[in-house]
Amino acid sequence: MIHETAIVEEGVQLGEGTRIWHFAHVRNGAKIGKNGNIGKDVYIDTNVVIGDNCKIQNFASLYHGLTVGNDVFIGPHVCFTNDLYPRAIIWTDERLAKTKVKDGASIGANSTIVAGITIGVSAMVGAGSVVTKDVPDHALVFGNPARIHGFVCECGMKLEKKGTKKNMVLFRCTQCGKEINIEDTIYKECEE
Repeated sequence: MIHETAIVEEGVQLGEGTRIWHFAHVRNGAKIGKNGNIGKDVYIDTNVVIGDNCKIQNFASLYHGLTVGNDVFIGPHVCFTNDLYPRAIIWTDERLAKTKVKDGASIGANSTIVAGITIGVSAMVGAGSVVTKDVPDHALVFGNPARIHGFVCECGMKLEKKGTKKNMVLFRCTQCGKEINIEDTIYKECEE
């Protein structure tokens, strides 16, 4: 389903079951997987790659150089940048800093993701954050700049620390019971 006010340029690869809503603009060369939901006024730049089952909320801006995995949530007004040293009159693809969002990650409303970083598997970025460095798998980050404040399960609930084991910290989800190991070097960055 593509709303009649949306612009989907030639050369876009669109997966089965993906819906594109009012006034969205998808540029040529973009690849969007199946069963996605692209909200009102979303901008998806040329050559952006988006996996299956992704939900991209209203007014999000996804720029050239971005790759999004499967099952990713991108909240309203999220902005991904792609040039670490932007100037109005200077642009070449050599300036492009590539950004990656891995499977199952969630990014809260009004967050800004600085170019060239990776957001890990099932990580969660709190609303209004400015993400300036890589986010580890399962990390809960928020703030400006975003810092680790805990860890989350694939189901989205915050994990509880259960113990340590040779360079690892064991966490358990109180909601679904899943156990997840986090490297102790990553855990030491946590500001609980």
